[in-house]
Amino acid sequence: MIRAHGGRLINRMAEEAQRQALLDEAANLPALVVNRRELSDVGMIANGAMSPLEGFMTQEEYSSVLERRRLPLGVAWTLPVTLSVKDEKIARTHPPFRAALKDKAGHILGVMDVSDIFRFDKKKEAEAVLLTNDDAHPGVKYLQGIGDTYAGGRITLLEGIVEDDRFANYMLDPKECRVLFKAKGWERVVAFQTRNPIHRAHEYLQKCALEAVDGLLIHPVMGETKSDDIPADVRLQCYVAMMNHYFPKDRVALSILPAAMRYAGPREAIFHAIVRQNYGCTHFIVGRDHAGVGSYYGTYDAQRIFDDFEPGELAITPIFFDHAFYCKKCHGMASHKTCAHDKSERVFLSGTKVREILQSGEELPVEFSRREVAHILEQHYSQQVDGS
Repeated sequence: MIRAHGGRLINRMAEEAQRQALLDEAANLPALVVNRRELSDVGMIANGAMSPLEGFMTQEEYSSVLERRRLPLGVAWTLPVTLSVKDEKIARTHPPFRAALKDKAGHILGVMDVSDIFRFDKKKEAEAVLLTNDDAHPGVKYLQGIGDTYAGGRITLLEGIVEDDRFANYMLDPKECRVLFKAKGWERVVAFQTRNPIHRAHEYLQKCALEAVDGLLIHPVMGETKSDDIPADVRLQCYVAMMNHYFPKDRVALSILPAAMRYAGPREAIFHAIVRQNYGCTHFIVGRDHAGVGSYYGTYDAQRIFDDFEPGELAITPIFFDHAFYCKKCHGMASHKTCAHDKSERVFLSGTKVREILQSGEELPVEFSRREVAHILEQHYSQQVDGS
């Protein structure tokens, strides 16, 4: 099976025998409170999804990622994984020291061996990672909403994080995914990243990729996304409907990725690939404007960035796809690479247009969405209208 990024799958979960002692200790430690993005990161660091990271980045690691897109020892890594300090007293404390990790409700998540406290330049981070300082970019908004100090150091988590019990049956961690793939006899597994319900173009990409591998992992992001995205529980219903009606059951699996979206375009595409490698996937679908938002990135920048890394730096294989659409003359899905017909024969629907159709109470065209998925979305929007 494909190796974890950096060589081994990290495990920063506390052993059963040490949990109570850690919990007792944490009750008397200074507290680092995590926001929702950081909560997702804590869980993914601890279960190995962010291997080789063992904690939040120190200043050396952070600077190396911003400037070189690699960790200090040269391992490819493109996104800063950081913990903002909310308490001014802790911000003035000199490391090393141990702190409790808590969520906003005050629940103890684990402990952190803080080895670094450092101030950072928000503008520099935004320009390096997001390629913009525009206030309208959700990643820039996030940076503006936190302080200017980060804490770095290794973490130990008391138990796995499940933000919503409704998703518990689909929360496979990297080790569990690897066990599943082995049990199914899948050696070549392609992962599909999405933060939206699967439409016909997505289905086309997945099935094209599935022709060349043993199995497909539908791996939707269920961490923090934009406020106008379809709610996570509605999206999950759509994924289950697609699996039940349009994929061979022995060749597809569904698991939730609890990552928070950064909307960092090209850099996030590399991050998403690395994470899927840690989950045991050998291939990763990269479509147009992967992890993009607005017009901040070029249509295929998220594909081109893979050329910036030497062979072997990333063990997972990206599969690049052009923009897919329904062609009336072809009577099926196609792309610019396979369709010879005029643009007037092609059915494209933007996310904005889809929302307009749903909000107006109209049915989504069959050229865009399978009826089972469209029905779920139509019900969701009709309930919103009735409740407004």
